[in-house]
Amino acid sequence: MRKHLKSITACLMILGLLLVSASVAMASEAAGAAPTYERAIVIGCSVIAAAIAIGFGAIGAGTGMGQATSGSASAVGRNPDAQGKILLTMLVGMAMTESITIYALVVALVILYANPLLKIVFG
Repeated sequence: MRKHLKSITACLMILGLLLVSASVAMASEAAGAAPTYERAIVIGCSVIAAAIAIGFGAIGAGTGMGQATSGSASAVGRNPDAQGKILLTMLVGMAMTESITIYALVVALVILYANPLLKIVFG
């Protein structure tokens, strides 16, 4: 069973690498007359930057939501009569925490689709 899982994991990793490299190659071909290797490097770095932005945004929001849920659960355990106020405060705090992930998503989409670096580097 372990042998099959290792081979499946290796195949999925290779497939993911091929998909990422194919999208960068297709984007550089569609770009036009500028040297393709320079454009491919800029696009590849942009993809990595977008992945890092959304990754850190999601990790931060997940950690914040986990702490909010933990704190509200222990507060309700100590004072069950205040459950309504605690729930409302927790939900507002989670919405604010989730907005950080949405901001990270917007930054990642700007980096991917409205890449200002391509306009600066290649005119």
